[in-house]
Amino acid sequence: MSSVVDIRAYVDPSIIPIVVFVDLQQEYIASPRALAIPSAAEAIVHCRAALTHARKIGWPIAFVRWSGRSPFFNQATRFSRWIEGCQPTGADMIFERSQPSCYASAEFSEVVASSGGNLVLAGFAGETACLSTAVDAFHRGHRLTYLANASASHGLDDIGGGELHSAVTKVIGLYGDVMPTNAWISATSRSPRSFGKPRLVNPSSGFA
Repeated sequence: MSSVVDIRAYVDPSIIPIVVFVDLQQEYIASPRALAIPSAAEAIVHCRAALTHARKIGWPIAFVRWSGRSPFFNQATRFSRWIEGCQPTGADMIFERSQPSCYASAEFSEVVASSGGNLVLAGFAGETACLSTAVDAFHRGHRLTYLANASASHGLDDIGGGELHSAVTKVIGLYGDVMPTNAWISATSRSPRSFGKPRLVNPSSGFA
């Protein structure tokens, strides 16, 4: 089955986003390790759905992972490995950084800027990597769509992870668009004309 590529994407590359999956690594599901997120399993289901959709329609995909000398995400252990079903292929881009924002990778920053500055973001953790990436994208004049239910956050002090994620999602909504994964898939499945125009969803209405 052949696919049709919108010719406008060659003239205006911002029409087609880069779909970015951040830190889909075993560290976040390795309970009872400190960085494991109890609600990660549900978010991973949505990440897989977003990944399958992006591959089906042929959009560029980037995986960004944490890499540093630390007891966490240590490359000598299995905890830095990709989560099963969320691994990159040879057609995907892979970037590494040692600070929360994806833009801490100079290569990632250059690729996004030279591709029109349009990205879709999913992954972990909402309160760190996703939030800082959204702020950095805004400061660079880039357009970001955050798939809120394809992400999850840690708790903080007496604030539970779910409650904090809801708050973080509202903050990210100040810097970019927020959508549930199924709505994004539906919006970007209609026609090439809708590729660069995701429907904004009020974070307070829920993520499912």
